[in-house]
Amino acid sequence: MKLLHLDASALGSHSVSRGLTAAIVAELTRSQPGTEVVYHDLVAHPLPHWTPVSDASDPAAVLGAQMMDEFLAADVVVIGAPMYNFSIPSQLKAWIDRITVAGKSFRYGPNGPEGLAGGKRVIVASTRGGIYSEGSAAVSMDFQETYLRALFGFLGVTDLEFVRAEGVAISEDNKAESVKSAHASIGVVARKAA
Repeated sequence: MKLLHLDASALGSHSVSRGLTAAIVAELTRSQPGTEVVYHDLVAHPLPHWTPVSDASDPAAVLGAQMMDEFLAADVVVIGAPMYNFSIPSQLKAWIDRITVAGKSFRYGPNGPEGLAGGKRVIVASTRGGIYSEGSAAVSMDFQETYLRALFGFLGVTDLEFVRAEGVAISEDNKAESVKSAHASIGVVARKAA
């Protein structure tokens, strides 16, 4: 199995999403010995914002091709996606801009867009300071999970799951309970992959 692991939190050792992605990857590799893992810390080594490049030898084009190849080759993609200002970190968006390319991960046909990146599993460690899930008063402000669902669906990914810890900024007790609940769901997620 080929696994692509991405972290996008700027909080370093204080990051809840980094802890969750590490636990997800550890569980998946434990249950699937021999898994090949490619890791990118998108904060420590940020991708430049996307701009048009006409020369394939340009370093930005080479880096973009590498990101695309890794994404397309992955059987499983584990993404740490904290909510920043109701959406995702710009570092993660810069990666998304490298993997959302017409003719590579999707195409336009006579019936509209068609995703070309199906057949893989995407697991998102979603963390939020507040509570934005279905049924909350702030659900209309969720441009994090709704965006990621729309994006990966557009690319043809139908096996998309979220391991969620929300309300982590409300109180230490709420954070501890939410993180505990998220960790408890990781075993279920990993067994599904086996």
